[in-house]
Amino acid sequence: MESLTLRASPSTTTAASPLLRLPGRRQAASVRVSASSGGSSEPDLSVRVNGLKMPNPFVIGSGPPGTNYTVMKRAFDEGWGGVIAKTVSLDAGKVINVTPRYARLRAEPNGAAKSRIIGWQNIELISDRPLETMLKEFKQLKKEYPDRILIGSIMEEYNKAAWHELIERVEESGVDALEINFSCPHGMPERKMGAAVGQDCGLLEEVSGWINEKATVPVWAKMTPNITDITEPARVALKSGCEGVAAINTIMSVMGINLKTLRPEPCVEGYSTPGGYSARAVHPIALAKVMQIARLMKEEFPDGQSLSAIGGVETGNDAAEFILLGADTVQVCTGVMMHGYGLVKKLCTELQDFMREHDFSSIDDFRGASLPYFTTHTDLVQRQQEAIKQRKAIRLGLQSDKDWTGDGFVKETESMVSN
Repeated sequence: MESLTLRASPSTTTAASPLLRLPGRRQAASVRVSASSGGSSEPDLSVRVNGLKMPNPFVIGSGPPGTNYTVMKRAFDEGWGGVIAKTVSLDAGKVINVTPRYARLRAEPNGAAKSRIIGWQNIELISDRPLETMLKEFKQLKKEYPDRILIGSIMEEYNKAAWHELIERVEESGVDALEINFSCPHGMPERKMGAAVGQDCGLLEEVSGWINEKATVPVWAKMTPNITDITEPARVALKSGCEGVAAINTIMSVMGINLKTLRPEPCVEGYSTPGGYSARAVHPIALAKVMQIARLMKEEFPDGQSLSAIGGVETGNDAAEFILLGADTVQVCTGVMMHGYGLVKKLCTELQDFMREHDFSSIDDFRGASLPYFTTHTDLVQRQQEAIKQRKAIRLGLQSDKDWTGDGFVKETESMVSN
C-alpha cells in the first residue's frame, strides 16, 4: 500500500505569502505530499505537487510536443508524468506562424552536420488552432486518461474580461491546472502578451490578480529569463496567489548568420527575427535562475508553493540537478523535439540510477539538498581563509608561490585540485 508523508505548512500567514485563495479555489498548494511505495526496493519517482499526483516528475513542456490530441496521447502512452499543452488564447486567428521557424547550433566548428546539437532557436508562436478545437481535445484526453495530469497553458492580451473568459473555458475542459505564459520572448510581446507582462512587475501583479481571482485550479506562472533579476517577477506572482512558478522559458537570441548568404537564421524570405534559445546550452543558465527562485521560495514562501524547472534537460542527471536545487517537477520540450517521446523512459531510468547510487528512495529524499551550498563570494573567501588556517597545521596545499619546490611539484599541484 502506498504510504504518504505529509509536510504541513505553518498555520500563520506572513506578509510575504498571503493566503489569497478565493471560495472554490483548490487549497492543495498549502500542503506538499510525498508518495512512496512501502516495501519497494526500487527508487520511487512519483510526486504529488499542488495536490496533483504524477507517476514521475517529468512533464512535457508547453510547445510543439503538446500541440494536439495525437501527440499528447502519445506522451501519456509513453509514460510522461504530465503534459502541458501548447499555449492557447481566445483568438487563434491572430496567430500566424512562418516556416522555417527553427535553427540549430552544433558543437563542432562551422556547424558540422554530424556534430551534437547543443542549441536550438525557435521563432514559433502559440497555438494557431481554434480554441474550441483544443478544448475538445483536452476533454477527450481527460476522458481517456482521467488519472493523468493535463495542464492548460494560457496567454491573453491585456484585458481582464478576456482573461476571465479564457480561464473559465479552459477549466471547463477538465484540465488539472493552468500554466500562465508570462514569458514567450517573441511575437506575442508586440501585443502586450507573454514576456511583455513577465518583464513588467506592475503589469504582472495586475494580471496575476485577475487570474487568481478567477481560477479554481492550481496556477503556475511561467517566468522569463530575459530579465535582470528573475526573483522579482517570481515574488510578484507568488504574492498574487499563484501556487507555483515554472522557469525558465527560452532566452532571447540570434542563432547566427549564414556566412555564404550573409542572411540571419532561421531565414524566412531572406529575413529573420530574434527568437527563443533552448536545448543543452541553456542548462547552466537555467540552473542559476532556478536556484535563485528556489532560495526565494525557501526564505519567503514556506506554504508549499511549487517549482517546475525547465532548461536543457536531455538526461536523468540533468533532471537530478534541478531537483537537488529544489524543483518539484522537470519540464522537457526541446529534448522531445530532438529525441522523441520515448525519451521519458531514459530519463526515468537514469534518475533512478542516480537515486540508487546515493541510496535515495524517493524524490523528497534529495529535493533541495544542494541548495544550502550556494553562498556569496565574500563568504567563499572567508571560508577558504579559515580552511587554509586549518590545513596549515597539516601542511596540505600551499600558502604562497614561494612554497613551490621542484621535487614535489606534481604532488603539490595535486594537493590543490578539488576533483
